[in-house]
Amino acid sequence: MLLNYITKQKVAIQLLLFVFLSIVTVAQQTTRTTPKWWFGISGAANMNYYRGTTQVLNSQLTVPAAFHKGTSVRPYASVLTEYRPNKTFGGMLNIAFDNRGGKFDQVIAPCNCPANLSTNLSYLAIEPSIRIAPFRSSFYVFVGPTLGINLSKDFTYSQQFQPDIHGEWSPINKTVFAAQAGLGFDIPLSNKISETQMTLSPFASFQTDLFNAPRSVETWSIYTVRAGLALKLGSVRRTIVPAKIKVIMVPGLPADKEVQFSVRAPKVVPLERQVKETFPIRNSVFFEMGSTNIPIRYVLLDKIGASNFREAQLQESQPSNLNTGRSGRQLVVYHNILNILGDRMRNNPQSTIVLEGSSDKNPAEGQTMAEQVKNYLVINFGIESARITTEGRDKPVIPSEQPGAVDDLDLLHQGDRRVDIESSSPELLMQIGGVNSARLKPVEFFSTQRDPLDSHVIFNVTGASELFASWTVDIKDEAGNIQHFGPYINDQASIPGNTILGEKRQGNYTIVMNGKTKKGQDIRKFSSVSLSKLNNPKQVGLRYTILFDFDKAKTIDSYEQFLINVVVPLIPANSTVMVHGHTDIIGGEKYNLSLSRERAFGVEEIIKRSLSLTNQKGVQFETFGFGEDAIMAPFENITPEERFYNRTVIIDIIPNK
Repeated sequence: MLLNYITKQKVAIQLLLFVFLSIVTVAQQTTRTTPKWWFGISGAANMNYYRGTTQVLNSQLTVPAAFHKGTSVRPYASVLTEYRPNKTFGGMLNIAFDNRGGKFDQVIAPCNCPANLSTNLSYLAIEPSIRIAPFRSSFYVFVGPTLGINLSKDFTYSQQFQPDIHGEWSPINKTVFAAQAGLGFDIPLSNKISETQMTLSPFASFQTDLFNAPRSVETWSIYTVRAGLALKLGSVRRTIVPAKIKVIMVPGLPADKEVQFSVRAPKVVPLERQVKETFPIRNSVFFEMGSTNIPIRYVLLDKIGASNFREAQLQESQPSNLNTGRSGRQLVVYHNILNILGDRMRNNPQSTIVLEGSSDKNPAEGQTMAEQVKNYLVINFGIESARITTEGRDKPVIPSEQPGAVDDLDLLHQGDRRVDIESSSPELLMQIGGVNSARLKPVEFFSTQRDPLDSHVIFNVTGASELFASWTVDIKDEAGNIQHFGPYINDQASIPGNTILGEKRQGNYTIVMNGKTKKGQDIRKFSSVSLSKLNNPKQVGLRYTILFDFDKAKTIDSYEQFLINVVVPLIPANSTVMVHGHTDIIGGEKYNLSLSRERAFGVEEIIKRSLSLTNQKGVQFETFGFGEDAIMAPFENITPEERFYNRTVIIDIIPNK
């Protein structure tokens, strides 16, 4: 009996693991800004297992042969409430109809007659649980006590050549206490930026038979493996606080309820801004497909150049030939990653690193790639070989390519062919409040922003991607001159104010949005803006960059601390904080636009929450998501490192003008 019980316990555990692995395989793990309160319903199948000895059914009936084991599948249904004050810990409460009925295994009575016993045992179950999301993701586990209040207790006993006997068990415990543990996964069903969030949550749990005997006599006990689905609803409200902008919404002709047109225009147009930028160093070196040599785009020094290299050299003023307004300066910094690493290890002789080389289905090749990086540091920077460990893998620890992926596989493979630099040495890492991060310390430098984001006129045509085949913008000045921009297909477009003004210092403009619906209908909407150039070269802003893993909207934990402990204290009173999210080109445009907005609003929420705990006044936010927009993207999308750096939210802190 004991061996059989242990076997069934193993089966239960294996079932829980199978459900978990199935969930992870079919569901995309996406973390979003979630409501604190959730309400819903659930349905499940109870797989009940009986054990013990049962022979006395009630005071009038003792059967001739004792029953011992049994199984069944019975329904379970509940209404539920969840409280999630943060992304890790929370609580759950299920009020449920819990059917523990079943059939005992057939026995042979002394008359050599087969006998059967079945029961319709059910409870009103009250199940409070602690909910824990150990990875701050959609996966969660729960554990807690259960209280069952008996609802039904009838049985049917049948024996060959005898009429069936129907009755009720006695003595039945009116209440039973037990415990349960389980796991689940929340699969979002609603749009990521919708105020009403809906999730479908597969779950599985185990109800122990400890203290779960239904009767106060004999030794009948029940344990249950449960698997089912829960549907949950929650509500969250997001707002954008406009900052020193002029927004005009004018009804179009003809009137159209499906499309709303608005213009975000700055009161003044800054031509450029000096920026002190804190730039994160992605701890990866990307290799070309089919090659184990470090690509030539990385800055590789000879021994003399390495001996003279200092990280501080990268903090000097930006050379004029890189003053392109795109990613030139930042990529120069990143492409010096091996020299930065060599300089830091040379200055901190106790530090160590692990180089993890990844090559699809070829860990030996990944090891060779890692050895190439090691040899460069050992030979050119004189780092002791014992301080560097190399490993070969077929996939990185955090891969871009997920199981079942079918689109953009070439780009995903390029992103996974790399050597990742890992370390536990605090001298090399970003330290926030004494907590080490796997990310390398960022590099700080000064650069010049041409046509910074707060100088742009942003056109919002809500619903355009659904209704329009395309839309354009005509901008007419006071002299009747018209500038034509477009066509566009997304809900948003951006034009630098300096482009609109040209040689003028200021101007008043009429804006006409011309939309062509997918059915061929012409729609026009109107607005107007006034622009004036601002030339204030002494104004210095701050820029911070937050990186995200592939297809994730959740900030890495250390970056959340970075925002709270480093960025927020540097936001002055009455300043403007511009938060803009971006993605790479992998995936659909509409999805990427939604993902970038979720990233931006998530960062904004962290900053606002932290600011609310201080006495800082007058801080205004402008928050945007630009998706994979090639014009607004901080980087190109040609190399894998550019695509990795485009998975970002950029925070610009602009002093009061």
